[in-house]
Amino acid sequence: MALGSGKLFAAAAPMTRRSLLGRSAAFGAAGLLGATGFTPAFAQTPKPGGKFTVALGHGSTTDSLDPETNSGSGFNSTFNFTLYNFLVETVAGGGWIPELAETVESSPDAKVWTLKLRQGVEFHDGRPLTVQDVLNSINVHRKEGSKSSMKPTLENITDVRADGDNIIFELASANADLPYLLAGFTLPILPAKGDGVDWEAGVGTGPYKLTKFDPGVRSTFTKNPNYWKPDRAFFDEVEILTVADQAARTNALVTGAVDAIDRADLNTVDMLARAGNVEVIETNGGTHFTLPMNATVAPFDNLDVRLALKYAIDRQAIVDTILSGHGAVANDNPIAPTNRYFDASIPQRAYDPEKAKFHLDKAGMSGLTVDINISDAAFAGAVDTAVLFAEHAKAAGITLNVVREPADGYWSNVWMKKPWTASYWGGQPTADQAFSQAFASDAAWNEGFWKNARFDELLVAARGELDEAKRKEMYGEMQRLVTDEGSVIIPMFSNDTFAISTAIGHGELQTLWPLDTRRCCERWWRV
Repeated sequence: MALGSGKLFAAAAPMTRRSLLGRSAAFGAAGLLGATGFTPAFAQTPKPGGKFTVALGHGSTTDSLDPETNSGSGFNSTFNFTLYNFLVETVAGGGWIPELAETVESSPDAKVWTLKLRQGVEFHDGRPLTVQDVLNSINVHRKEGSKSSMKPTLENITDVRADGDNIIFELASANADLPYLLAGFTLPILPAKGDGVDWEAGVGTGPYKLTKFDPGVRSTFTKNPNYWKPDRAFFDEVEILTVADQAARTNALVTGAVDAIDRADLNTVDMLARAGNVEVIETNGGTHFTLPMNATVAPFDNLDVRLALKYAIDRQAIVDTILSGHGAVANDNPIAPTNRYFDASIPQRAYDPEKAKFHLDKAGMSGLTVDINISDAAFAGAVDTAVLFAEHAKAAGITLNVVREPADGYWSNVWMKKPWTASYWGGQPTADQAFSQAFASDAAWNEGFWKNARFDELLVAARGELDEAKRKEMYGEMQRLVTDEGSVIIPMFSNDTFAISTAIGHGELQTLWPLDTRRCCERWWRV
């Protein structure tokens, strides 16, 4: 759908989950918003008070408050949605609404976006939110020499400037999905300090104030008494724990030591559901697990080697064993079947040791021996996935050495450092984000180090294409390129399975990521 001339987007219209995932533009529906731009719908009346503790299978001693070094882990996203606000917010049921922006307006060609800043919002230390805070918070990722993973993604933004209470984004090429990008947890709004942001202060405008930050262990918060959203932030206190051990997380929930966990043990989830004091929740938002190979390093710089390895894994066996059926086979493509741009015409790659041998012979590498460096920090069952893969690969004459790495420091010392590792990605609201973050040649998180000029050309063109048929055709070609030539094995889509105490209430859940798309601390309450 093309954007109307000067269309004012006060909110996104209600959408089905299927239509949300690939929506090229948001639709105006100002009537959905209350005076603050936010009117939640709850099946029961939220009750304020009490403490909420969530245990995550994520987090590392290398985590930092510096937005330039923010990683893509579940800890960072949960933490950021607890401490900070963003210009735009995704909502349950699909779409987006303005958050620190009061309104969002696009030019007809989607190359100029105007966001009016919400007035009367304060940081936790009493500083008023200003346009300069927004400019600095965006530009810290755009500046020359920035270490931010978002720098390549934001390069399409040629200018960000103030016009009174408005922030103007000018783009080199059209982007109908810009609001979804601004809703991402990697772009929090912090107080300005000089040309940068005052991240050392540990303050935001979000629902809770930070009281302790112990990386890789715990973070504690107290309620923001001046929070500008009237119907959020119900708890008096919040605690976010890093508990890497799956059994320990589960036991903590069952015994009441914590109120919620992510990465529930899929092998025992049925037993957990029978505990009596636990609600098990399973959603499917496009989460997928990956085995990225560095395409610039031998032997992975050889396409036939990559294809051999893709044929040497039994995907259905992985889903049945690792996910206990709580997921589906994938096809080395991050775009889920629920996405409107998913190309169903691409044949599903099956386990075929003979084809794997064919490609190894073609590469002159029969009897390949290769290491995979892996840890369950990547995803629950990652090590077992590699062990199973090693068994599958034997039939193709491939020896796969499983090198087990420590969980702490995995994301800083192993992922994208060793030639072949493991990773996970949450669902993305748009196909553009899924591709831009992990497959664009210059993406900071291009974990396969794969570069393809045609793919990059299509990525830019599709982002600004307002004709839906043409856009779908472009995304289809991009999926075929990634599937057939890319350097990332994506064996499975995983359902997001998490569990919460029955003492915790919630409204309609966002389903892109677990725990209400990581906004559990802001949105939930004690019953």
